[in-house]
Amino acid sequence: MSALFQRVAVIGVGLIGSSMARAMRKHGLAGEIVGCARSAETRAKVLELGLADRCEADPAAAVAGADLVVLATPVGAYEAVARAMEKALAPDAIVTDVGSVKQAVIRDVGPYLPEGVHFVPGHPIAGTEHSGPEAGFAELFEQRWCILTPPAGTDAAATEKVVRLWRAFGSRVEIMDAGHHDKVLAITSHLPHLIAYTIVGTATGLEQSEQSEVVRYSAGGFRDFTRIAASDPVMWRDVFLNNREAVLEMLQRFTEDLTALQRAIRWGEGETLEQHFRKTREIRRGIVEAKQAGSFDPREPDKKV
Repeated sequence: MSALFQRVAVIGVGLIGSSMARAMRKHGLAGEIVGCARSAETRAKVLELGLADRCEADPAAAVAGADLVVLATPVGAYEAVARAMEKALAPDAIVTDVGSVKQAVIRDVGPYLPEGVHFVPGHPIAGTEHSGPEAGFAELFEQRWCILTPPAGTDAAATEKVVRLWRAFGSRVEIMDAGHHDKVLAITSHLPHLIAYTIVGTATGLEQSEQSEVVRYSAGGFRDFTRIAASDPVMWRDVFLNNREAVLEMLQRFTEDLTALQRAIRWGEGETLEQHFRKTREIRRGIVEAKQAGSFDPREPDKKV
């Protein structure tokens, strides 16, 4: 069976980029893979791990002749990358990405794509707290959702080809409006990360003796928060800055709900608390039934991601 793409350029070979490269190797989806990374150390590691056939420092050199370009850097770097690769993109090439926000991606990348180059933004809803080329694994996307947000007028054949790529990885694919995506992800992903960063930050502000006890006696809930809060700080900085309106809207709603629970605790309103906890437990059951409760990292078989 021939490869889906003859040459794929992966710009940014961290957790997601390296996982895509591994999955493309595993399933024979790319004839050639070209990586792109700023640091010489990362480029050497990419080649050492066999993630790419070559690895460039310059995005223009990486995308030359590629029929698929994957942007997998933090979204704050997208505009600079788009500017750098603009004149080197092949006619009829497809450009996609893996960023956790989509309206900002369309805003920052779209203007620099030449006519005839197809843009199919994407967001695989998968990940771990690990980063770097070593962190990736080919199974990361299996049974996970990948949301694609092609702008109006995007070539249908190009979109379908990106759909086929993600389905070959084992993902379930959904086509969605970019604005709707950003609002949904603000509550399902972005706000939970903000809360985790805040809770762990609060713990670090405790007295030294209390800090050591927090670490020693960490229960499952706090350990889950620390896992989330260990995610790539640059990536999440860019997510919050580029999806600020949706995040702020959801944060305001969360603050109002938190205030209501605070009042119920203060006034001993046990029934209010129990009803709220019963309702939220049903959400967890729905997530389990939808098989979105977590996939296994094969490097750590006892740990879900």
